[in-house]
Amino acid sequence: MTLDASMALIDGPWEHRFVAANGARFHVAEQGEGPLVVLLHGFPQFWWAWRHQMGALAEAGYRAAAMDLRGYGASDKPPRGYDTHTSAADVASVIRSLGESEAVVVGHGWGGWIAWSMPTLRPSVTRALASVSMPHPLVFRRASFTRAGQVRANAYLAGLQRPFVPEREMTVHGGYVQRLLREWASPQGIWPSPEEARTYSDAMAVPFVAHSAAEYYRWLVRSQVRPDGWTFARRMRTPISVPVLQLHGEHDRSVLPETGVGSAQYCSGTYEHHVVARAGHFLPEEAPDAVSAHLVRWLDTVAG
Repeated sequence: MTLDASMALIDGPWEHRFVAANGARFHVAEQGEGPLVVLLHGFPQFWWAWRHQMGALAEAGYRAAAMDLRGYGASDKPPRGYDTHTSAADVASVIRSLGESEAVVVGHGWGGWIAWSMPTLRPSVTRALASVSMPHPLVFRRASFTRAGQVRANAYLAGLQRPFVPEREMTVHGGYVQRLLREWASPQGIWPSPEEARTYSDAMAVPFVAHSAAEYYRWLVRSQVRPDGWTFARRMRTPISVPVLQLHGEHDRSVLPETGVGSAQYCSGTYEHHVVARAGHFLPEEAPDAVSAHLVRWLDTVAG
C-alpha cells in the first residue's frame, strides 16, 4: 500500500488547515482560542506528537497550533530549505499566516533546536520559547565534541550523512523509526504502543518525508565546516532576552540529561530548567501530564 500525506490528517478535537508561508504550504492542526502557541515536533515524528498538550493548552485558554515542519506530514516537501535559517523563517511566516504578529514557540527535539533559534533569527515574532529535550544549540554542539556519552548517542547522525541509504532504511517496514522510538524512550516506561510506533513509521514512509528528515541533519553536520554554520553559531551567541522554559527527560538516551545542562549562560531573561523523572526523549508522549502542567503554568506567567 502506498501511503500519502493524508495519513497525517488524523481526526480529533482539533481542526486541520493549510497555510501559505515562506514560499511553501504548511499543514497546521489547531485547537483552542487565545494567545497563540506554536508547537514544533522533532525527529522522527510529525505534528501528532503534541496531541496531548493541544487539549491541555486549549482548556487553559490558549490557541495551540501544531505544525508539520517543512518536509514532514502534510506540509510541502521541497528539495531544499532544511537549514535552520529557513526553518526559523518558516515558523515566523506561519505565525503571520495564522493572523498573529507574535507567538510563544514550543519545540521538541529538532523542533526545540528551531525554537532556540527563533529569538535570535526571528525576534519580532517570538514572545517566549520552550524547548523540550534539546538544550541551546551551542550547548548541544559543544557536548557533541567534548562529551563521550553524547558523541556515542549521536551515532545516528553519522548514518544519516550517507546518500540514499538512510531514506531506504527509514521507509522499509518501519524498522528504523520504531527502533529509534524504543531506544530513545525511557526503559522504565511503556511508550510507544504498537499503534503509536506504526503511526510514526507510516508517516516516515510517505514519499519524500525520509529524505527531508535526513536533510535537516545533513545540514546540521555539514554546516560545522561551512560559512553558513559558522554564521549561525556566531549569531546564536546573542543573549536570549525572552522567557525560556527547558524540559528534559531523566532517561533521555538521544540528548543525554547531562547535555541538557548549561543553556542558562545564553539567557539574559527569565529561565527555567526542569528534569522530568522516569521519562526519556519523547517527553510530550512519555510524560504528557507533566509536560502539559509545566507548559500551562509557565505560559500563564509569560503569555496569559
